[in-house]
Amino acid sequence: MNSNPAVPSDEPLAGARSHERQRVVAAEFQVKDDAPAPASILIVDDDRGQRSLLETFLRAQGFHTESAESGEAALEMLRKGSFAMLISDVRMPGMSGIETLRRVRQKHPALPVLLVTAFANIRSAVAAMRDGAVNYLAKPIDLDELIASVRLATERRGHVIPPARMERSVPSGIITVSPLMHAVFRDAAVIAPSETRVLITGESGVGKEVVADVIHAWSPRAKGPLVKVNCAAIPENLLESELFGHEKGAFTGAHQQRIGRFEEADGGTIFLDEIAELPPSLQAKLLRVIHDGTCRRIGSSRDLRTNARVLAATNRDLEAQIAAGKFREDLFYRLNVMELHVPPLRERPEDIVPLATHFITQFSQQPSRFSATVSACLKAYRWPGNVRELRNAMERAALLSRGEIVLPEHLPARIMGAKPEAGPAEPGDAQRLEQIEREAILKALRNNHYNRTETARELAISRRALTYKLQRLREEGVPIDPVEPES
Repeated sequence: MNSNPAVPSDEPLAGARSHERQRVVAAEFQVKDDAPAPASILIVDDDRGQRSLLETFLRAQGFHTESAESGEAALEMLRKGSFAMLISDVRMPGMSGIETLRRVRQKHPALPVLLVTAFANIRSAVAAMRDGAVNYLAKPIDLDELIASVRLATERRGHVIPPARMERSVPSGIITVSPLMHAVFRDAAVIAPSETRVLITGESGVGKEVVADVIHAWSPRAKGPLVKVNCAAIPENLLESELFGHEKGAFTGAHQQRIGRFEEADGGTIFLDEIAELPPSLQAKLLRVIHDGTCRRIGSSRDLRTNARVLAATNRDLEAQIAAGKFREDLFYRLNVMELHVPPLRERPEDIVPLATHFITQFSQQPSRFSATVSACLKAYRWPGNVRELRNAMERAALLSRGEIVLPEHLPARIMGAKPEAGPAEPGDAQRLEQIEREAILKALRNNHYNRTETARELAISRRALTYKLQRLREEGVPIDPVEPES
């Protein structure tokens, strides 16, 4: 397998060079030297990847950050320095985040504390501490929710708050006009410079591999290898050798030493696609690599160190896999430091025709355009195979069309038979539907104490979709933040 593979041909991917991407990211995130001193945030987490993510993101937003890997170290830093806010993980070796909160309250009663938790059984304890913590966030952290909490807490204490940064545009060569996809690449730009692990979720064919390519290209590891492993495409009895390598004579057929993918990815990135298909025996070995950066070839008694950043992807619900006993919970939380959810094509219908136009241009020998009926069919179809299915349909249409116009008969029957939705509803109906949705969102927000993760789960939508809807409500002047009681 090529350690730095070319862009997959079945997905639109950025064509800009890696070093240029990094230069642009650095320029856009730079804080001017003559700016007022920003608020200083102390981050406490025993996971280096989580600390790296939070520091990278908050610095990109103009804040100053320092970090500690334990509650004890954080208390010592608070004793020696001044901070505008403390962000602490809940479950850590030694002093827990809740105990750290209690100690902080004794010495620094006015310091805002934001707790972060990945374990559902801790949430009741966190909720009981709400009178001491300004809020709590569930892992994987929603960056919009994080920055909103940080800004609100630091503004109340009168600190200098840096202006919100401009969102980056999507990478050159990626075809999208969807606000949901723009938000995905905005988060990718923030995540890329950090060392944090990322779990990329989404249905098959949405472009998860594309997002992984972009994260690597925008990262400081861009000059290193990007190694890709499809865990579902390799037989179980060969997968361990594929990942970790083997020594000559380790088993029947091992005629020579083999270097594993983790060794190949040293200094770069390893992308583990279809991670839910990893067998239980290898899940434990992957957990060890993530935890201490060591692995061992089959047949060897010597540990090897590897400094590979891990990106993983799945089209399955890993929490359901955990409940079914098919996936390790501790591995899930190690991989899922930051989650990027790539929405299905049906949730970003504004991308369908631009993508189809892009693909038909790739495959046609001459300029092509769609008839009005074809455009309507493309928009009406649900695209269960997402971008990959759209690309294949356009390849077929390019082969069958004989002129400049793509007609319905050039589409697969299932797409040609898609019926456009009924005409637009009466204005009164549309307004009633919008009011019903608005009321449902606001009710769910209140029920979940304005926690967006829990609100999205109750509404059965992605957090990104919820964020987009909340932005629209805010622009319309609808209050979506908790109301502070009058003192």
